[in-house]
Amino acid sequence: MTSIKVTVIVPCYTEERTIEELLHAILGQTFSVDRMEVVIADGMSTDHTREKISLFQQHYPELVIRVVENQQRTIPAALNQAINESRGEIITRMDAHAIPAQDYIEKSVTALEAGYGENVGGVIDIKPGSDSWIGRSIAIATAHPLGVGDAQYRTATKAVEADTVAFGTYRRALVEKIGKYDETLLVNEDYEFNTRIRKSGGKIWVDPAIRCVYYARANLKNLARQYFTYGFWKLKMLQRYPETLRWRQALPPVFVTSILMLLLLSILWVPACILLVVTLSLYLVILIAGAIRYAISRNRLSLVIGIPIAIMTMHFAWGSGFLWSMIKSLFAGKAHGS
Repeated sequence: MTSIKVTVIVPCYTEERTIEELLHAILGQTFSVDRMEVVIADGMSTDHTREKISLFQQHYPELVIRVVENQQRTIPAALNQAINESRGEIITRMDAHAIPAQDYIEKSVTALEAGYGENVGGVIDIKPGSDSWIGRSIAIATAHPLGVGDAQYRTATKAVEADTVAFGTYRRALVEKIGKYDETLLVNEDYEFNTRIRKSGGKIWVDPAIRCVYYARANLKNLARQYFTYGFWKLKMLQRYPETLRWRQALPPVFVTSILMLLLLSILWVPACILLVVTLSLYLVILIAGAIRYAISRNRLSLVIGIPIAIMTMHFAWGSGFLWSMIKSLFAGKAHGS
């Protein structure tokens, strides 16, 4: 068999709904299957994920698939374990609920070898995690400029240098140069990894010709948990690399803080109450206005309500997570100082 050139690494935990679709998408890549392998780091899945992987291996032995156990059950640990088991000179990171386009790997490798960046990826197309009005709303919200700002891997319309990429392709030599994923960060590990690439003089390249489908959270509870976690761990990242702060990341905690302060002041001060009502009203008007064209284009009136609710959930959860992380860090610092 031809030597392995690309290893697709996949952190995985209870992904029985999408794991087969992912493996079929990898098998169907335009990049030669005999020069690829897949290493799945499974966090001891409690559903039928492992059985589905095993059945796929039996039916399609031409695609080399290896499963390693991620007993730590964290994403960075999974990625590092998969890298340790990989044999390819090039590594493509993928998620178990992401489905790459047929030419994803070929185009990523081509861009990497052309020298456009040290970590190359594309734009993710968000699909609903559930076939419900709120599931469809969440999928749009998590790709909406009002929800994610200027994140290039969600909004780019032309190839561009970026600060991070969702599912990157990079050389193994890069890992040997800058180190693996930081296992002390439960999330934001990819942003931190890409920060080290940029600090070492490398570039992150996003090309919208490289496409990947990503399934959003199915409901508001899971969305809130996801974005609270993002906000919480973003502070840990910023404490190490404060220069990486982007405006889209600063706005949610500032906004949540402002609302909380106005709420407290409005108890005793009427102008604060008026300002709170005006601020929230303007905020809602902006969100509704940002949702109208999606509702019209998809002929779904429910999106006028659902998209603003989803974006609000993202903003308040992210901002609250960030603030809670600040509070915990403050008290931890005082306890350590005493």
